[in-house]
Amino acid sequence: MSASGPTPEQIASCDREPIHIPGAVQPHGVLLVLDRDSLEIRHAAGDVAGLLGAETWIGVAAGAVLGDALAQRIAAVTASGSGGFVGALRVAGRAFDVSATFQADKVLVEIEPGLDQALTGAQILAQLEAAAAAFERCPGLKTLYDRAATEFRRLTGYDRVMIYRFGEDDAGEVVAESRAAHVQAFLNHRFPASDIPKQARALYVRNLVRAIPDATYVPAPLLPPLQTDLDMSDCALRSVSPVHLQYLRNMGVTASASVSIVKDGRLWGLVACHHETPRLLPYDIRAACRALAGGLARQIKAKEEAETYRERLRLRSLGDDVIDALARADNGDMALEEHLRDLQRLADADGVAVFRDDRIEVAGKLPPHLALAMLRDWLLETAGDGAAATDQASTDIPDAVAFRALASGLMGVVVERSPLLAILWTRAEHVETVRWAGEPVKATTPDGVLTPRASFDAWTQTVRGRSRPWTAGQTGAALRLRDDLIDLRRARRTAELNAHLRATLQDKDELLRQKDFLLREVNHRVQNSLALAASFLTIQMKSIDDPVARGPLEEASRRLTAVGLVHRRLYRGDQLETVALDRYLTELAEEMVGTLDEAWSRQLRVDAAPVTVPTDKAVIIGLVVTELFINAVKYAYRGQPGRMDIGLVEDGDRLLLTVADQGGGKQGPRVGFGSKMMDALVRQMGGVLTYHDNAPGVRAELSVGRF
Repeated sequence: MSASGPTPEQIASCDREPIHIPGAVQPHGVLLVLDRDSLEIRHAAGDVAGLLGAETWIGVAAGAVLGDALAQRIAAVTASGSGGFVGALRVAGRAFDVSATFQADKVLVEIEPGLDQALTGAQILAQLEAAAAAFERCPGLKTLYDRAATEFRRLTGYDRVMIYRFGEDDAGEVVAESRAAHVQAFLNHRFPASDIPKQARALYVRNLVRAIPDATYVPAPLLPPLQTDLDMSDCALRSVSPVHLQYLRNMGVTASASVSIVKDGRLWGLVACHHETPRLLPYDIRAACRALAGGLARQIKAKEEAETYRERLRLRSLGDDVIDALARADNGDMALEEHLRDLQRLADADGVAVFRDDRIEVAGKLPPHLALAMLRDWLLETAGDGAAATDQASTDIPDAVAFRALASGLMGVVVERSPLLAILWTRAEHVETVRWAGEPVKATTPDGVLTPRASFDAWTQTVRGRSRPWTAGQTGAALRLRDDLIDLRRARRTAELNAHLRATLQDKDELLRQKDFLLREVNHRVQNSLALAASFLTIQMKSIDDPVARGPLEEASRRLTAVGLVHRRLYRGDQLETVALDRYLTELAEEMVGTLDEAWSRQLRVDAAPVTVPTDKAVIIGLVVTELFINAVKYAYRGQPGRMDIGLVEDGDRLLLTVADQGGGKQGPRVGFGSKMMDALVRQMGGVLTYHDNAPGVRAELSVGRF
């Protein structure tokens, strides 16, 4: 044999071995291949004559060999398409179990030795119920594994029963064992992944129980040979790989059985059973093993989830304590450095480092700061929005080999990149001595043929450069802490912004109060000034008898009235920005006629729709209306009372204001001070002022935007 291990190509070749189409069966039973329509025997494997007493069988109906009762049951299950146990058969005093499966146009009937005294359903159910109750009472996984090994050994009667769990690298480890005192122990030993090829793992999920009553058997071929290979994946009698048979013989095992433990559709592990002498595992016991393995898988899942839940609760409590303390702190997450020991406990780490911009705060056993700076760069490159974690830093980061004793395990999160806040947990190297059941390599013959391991004596291997692995609960706790720190930062920033906003609003309110006071004071002074000017004009008008000389004074008095009215409306209430234009025009008209003869009050009509406009626009409109009114009094009626109409309507987003008289009409263009001022005011508002024949009189129309 070659002293070196197998090449990857040789291992791949082993993985491709077509173990599902061996073309032969184990000779302790018989396989009949029937035509699905006629149920005639076309092929067979095994000692048909010796076990069933049928010297002639090719082309013979199944009933002639198995009896009409069994043949009718096979026909019934064939019609229904459901395979499985068909019935029991006795030949020459021996008990046989008969089962059937289907494949295209074929029915595969397996006849194998059964129990001389078959177990009743009540007996099997009682054993399963007792085992299931024992599983439920187990407080943890280790106790469950131990109990499972005991129950499966009691059910099957094998010398050694092992609970064999697959790891992430597909290597197996014996986590529990029940054995006779004289057989070798494999508890806590590991078996390499290559011991169970990939295609064998796939069959373990499909066919949950596999038994080899005698590993020294000579395969019984299928006769006559089929033109195409027969898939025996679902056959209990399927002959196994010669490599596996030699593997068992090298272990000193004569009979074996394996029961698959399938959790969430994946092969979690095996119940591996070994016996030093030949031993059958009849159909009834195999069915009980399948049921018991299903209950074991459910209990494993339940207890794993319970342990995970308890761990998450504990870690969540630790994380909440840290966040609560930071939330109460005046400086928020700046107080994180005061809780480094709590962070260390959160991840069960040997050391923890908090990176804040260029500063590094540490607790526990850690590499020097220069190495931590390098690990900070690794964390920033690797973490993203999740958690970066490794239990073999020297493999993932070649430069980390220099400090693997202190930091072979790394886990970290990045809370914020600018300004930087990140947390890194470290674990020291955990030097592990792994006990293998023999050196974990297969051997090869000089011609390159792969052979099973010849020795299963304990072989130890020292594993370096690795730490205790990070659990899913610990990485989840790190991510939750990151999210909570982000929320805490956001909440604190929001609180700071709100405080700043409240201060700004208070300052603004104070400024508005001061502005309101000043505006009201200015208004008071303006009103006094306007009243003083109006009084002066009134005195002047009383002292002048000439109507021509009084005219300009009257116009000035009306303009002062319009401006004064706007100021009074502005400061009558709390609303400073807008004016009800309809009310303003009504009051303006009342005050304008108050400066004329009393007869004018009966001639002036105001019909205004309720409209609100900005204050500055109301002032300008008021001045325009005053000028139009003064012009009508002056030119249409020559100072004598006459009909005047002021109207206001909305036209979409524009206002249409009219001042109409029924006097003598417009007498040519006017370019006086009032007209020039009015034109300037209209342009300032972006409005349009037009004159129309009112038949009789003139109708002035002002179109202006509302806002």
